[in-house]
Amino acid sequence: MKLDTSIQLGSLRMRNPVTVASGTFGYGPEYADLVDLNKLGAIVVKGISPEPVKGNPPPRTVEVASGLINAIGLQNPGARGFIETYLPFLRRYDVPVVVNIWGRTTEDYEHVAEVLGAEEGVAALEVNVSCPNIKEGSCLFGTNPEMFKRVVSGVRAKTAKPMIVKLAPDLYRVREFAVFAEECGADAVSLINSIPAMAIDVETRRAKLGNITGGLSGPAIHPIAVKMVWEVAKAVKIPLIAMGGITRAEDAIEFLLAGATAVAVGTANFTHPATALEVVAGIEAYLARHGLASVRELVGGFRP
Repeated sequence: MKLDTSIQLGSLRMRNPVTVASGTFGYGPEYADLVDLNKLGAIVVKGISPEPVKGNPPPRTVEVASGLINAIGLQNPGARGFIETYLPFLRRYDVPVVVNIWGRTTEDYEHVAEVLGAEEGVAALEVNVSCPNIKEGSCLFGTNPEMFKRVVSGVRAKTAKPMIVKLAPDLYRVREFAVFAEECGADAVSLINSIPAMAIDVETRRAKLGNITGGLSGPAIHPIAVKMVWEVAKAVKIPLIAMGGITRAEDAIEFLLAGATAVAVGTANFTHPATALEVVAGIEAYLARHGLASVRELVGGFRP
């Protein structure tokens, strides 16, 4: 039996449902000698802002039990830097490129969406709404309904390319914001982002991160992510990209059963770069073992 692993996110078609989480795979060249990029469903690159950003002071990462706390600070070369330095390389591959975008103001988001949306080789945009809104106070776009809607609607008005909204990991209101994203024209939502966390060195009594706090990712957050994906899948009709602690095919399949259409491998890329391709193979083996012709038959297959 021929297996169909393809999925659709709006007008974005992926040959399989496995991509990589933004911030964990660089811009592509960093992993090209380790992973056959053409075998991925898509590549999601590190977050891009209108202008270059240096990021946070080191140390930027710290390992904790079953996870990693990072405070990179969204370091990136800016929109023009990405277009000139990395996009020519990515255009050589037969795999959709999704560019994660962010900004400090609504105008930043709209500008970078307009610039990148005009580029050949950019298949879709992932709007990261978990960034500080400097101009309008120190709250997050992702947790303020009016600001959230303004950003998502603004980006939608600037590009016709598929728009994925990356939700903030709000344990209590994530469904509400997923609905807002759908109402504002999102083609899909992705979740969950890393969870705010910190670690203290008990000997020095100082923070282990230069930024003091960061985001927790890895296996420690997987059960939380599964629950949030299940909740959001019941609230919206648009597709979900699920991420959070995927280290093996079973983790990804759990997300699909909970209602996700696609999955993204994140922290595992740092320790075992082949994880995403092993997840693809594992999903195919699962479909064959259970007599399923299409990966889409798994989506929402959870039986409470």
